[in-house]
Amino acid sequence: MCLCGGLAEDNARIILLAVVLAAYMLAGAALFQRLESDLEIRQAAEFWRVYHAFRRHHLRGSPLALQRLHELLYAYGNASATGIINKRRRWDFPGSFHFVGTIVSTIGYGSTAPQTTAGKAAVVLYGFFGCSGGILFFNLFLERIITFLAWILRSWHVRRLRRRLRKTILASRRISKSMNTPKRSSLPDILDDDDNHVDLDQWKPSVYGVMLYLSAVSCIIASCAAALYASLEDWDYFDALYFAFISFTTIGFGDFVSTQKPNYPHVHWYRFANFIFLVVGCCCIYSLLNVTSIVIKQGLNYVIHKLQYGNRDVAAPYLPRRQSSVSTIYYSKRRPTTRFVGRDSIRAEDNSETPRRMSGELISMKDFLSANKVSLAVMQKQLYDAAQKQRGAGSLATTPNHQMLRPGAVGPLAIASEKFESKSTINR
Repeated sequence: MCLCGGLAEDNARIILLAVVLAAYMLAGAALFQRLESDLEIRQAAEFWRVYHAFRRHHLRGSPLALQRLHELLYAYGNASATGIINKRRRWDFPGSFHFVGTIVSTIGYGSTAPQTTAGKAAVVLYGFFGCSGGILFFNLFLERIITFLAWILRSWHVRRLRRRLRKTILASRRISKSMNTPKRSSLPDILDDDDNHVDLDQWKPSVYGVMLYLSAVSCIIASCAAALYASLEDWDYFDALYFAFISFTTIGFGDFVSTQKPNYPHVHWYRFANFIFLVVGCCCIYSLLNVTSIVIKQGLNYVIHKLQYGNRDVAAPYLPRRQSSVSTIYYSKRRPTTRFVGRDSIRAEDNSETPRRMSGELISMKDFLSANKVSLAVMQKQLYDAAQKQRGAGSLATTPNHQMLRPGAVGPLAIASEKFESKSTINR
């Protein structure tokens, strides 16, 4: 079935995402209405009960006293909302630094806000450049944390691959010795290569592996931060964990805000630790959200593929052959005539571009998508190129200008996608 009369994949994806988000928001509205509505009604009823009880016992037949009570309640509500009573100063230097931190990180608790016209005008200009710099910092952190995790995953995989190859070579030597055949004088070149000579950019980690590591790191940071907040702010641990999530995701409701009480033990160390937790937590959660968005995007591609072709295996002839990135890195350095014998052996032949994958090898996101026919973008590009070649025209998708203007070529999603997929399969 043709999706929406032949919509481009990017347009179909954004329409599908809009529909999914709308349904998600409607379901969320129904969920929170059911969870929170009764408590809101009870709290309102309790307030009016206390109000009318006070009025009956203390303000009988005194309109002036009732008016002054309303003025007091109004003033107290404003003072409590702006945090000028029962809390530390808002606009001393530590409080002002906390305020600009909520601007640059885009958290925006709302517990501190400028009241003067000059302050509001300054926030507009200061926030524009501050938010721009904060987003740039998050994007640079995203690129480096994913590169670091990719290096960890690659190092772990290289060690495992070397162990497997050593076992295979030793078994092959024992077989050769038992059959009285000449044995090799040294291990294969792959075992003698230095890891530093292997180009990291040629290997792409599994997006699910990076997502798992980022989730673990984020949970550890949030748990440690919640323990600190629970002990110093006198919050329940779950409330402290909730505050950590709301802050790290930059949602910032403002119902819980740290470092607001007048006095703390070791206040300077606490403010420093709070700053570090907020910076590191926001960076890790920002990276995790962008990596998760890749998984969501691939899910949308899968749905679009099913809507277009159903269960027909149309993509198979046009998808790239299944290939191991790590094996390609190593065996491009090896002598082409070398062969190994064993259950998990890898054979490298002359003019071979797709060496067979070892059974325990960590696959990249590109390999996963190719193997499971999820990458509709690759399929559409190949189909279009084939049709253009049959007509005698070249594919527009291969021109530099088209690559520069294609959707999704910039931004945090492109930064994250670049670390998992090759440039030929991103956001087409």
